Amino acid sequence: MDALSDCLNVLERKFGKIQYETLEVECEQSPLYAEEMGDKLSRRYFSFEKDISRDGLTAAKASCYKIEAQFSDNVDNYHFRTVNIDPGLLTPSTLVMASHKEESHKIYLRDGVYGEIVMIYAHGGFCRLPWTKSDYCDEETIAFLDRVKATFEEPKSEQEMMNF
Repeated sequence: MDALSDCLNVLERKFGKIQYETLEVECEQSPLYAEEMGDKLSRRYFSFEKDISRDGLTAAKASCYKIEAQFSDNVDNYHFRTVNIDPGLLTPSTLVMASHKEESHKIYLRDGVYGEIVMIYAHGGFCRLPWTKSDYCDEETIAFLDRVKATFEEPKSEQEMMNF
């Protein structure tokens, strides 16, 4: 069984067809996932057809948590994930990732879900923050974010908004 491929099929049924994706990006090493998933992890980013409202990020995280469980290896009532799905929301000015982990720079949304602004868009490009992991700053990741952002409808100028 190819967990990633099977998982992507489930995600597409939930969020629509994949629009854009990245190649594998090496993850910043963290001991947090070593026992469960190994110590040489990589990440891939995907964007899907269906837009998620800002209010929908917590529901997306709940859905992804259930999907992770479908592809977990179960040993003694413990789920060892074969995929780790972290939904995010790209807006014109930020990349916000959903998490179940509380940290000082994350804001509680609801239902046990925190929002973490990991990148901001300023001065014509994506900028890291003090807590941004290096894999978000990888060239492959930035190119992906630029492609997705380019699909956003350009905001109307103040003059155009005032014309009826």
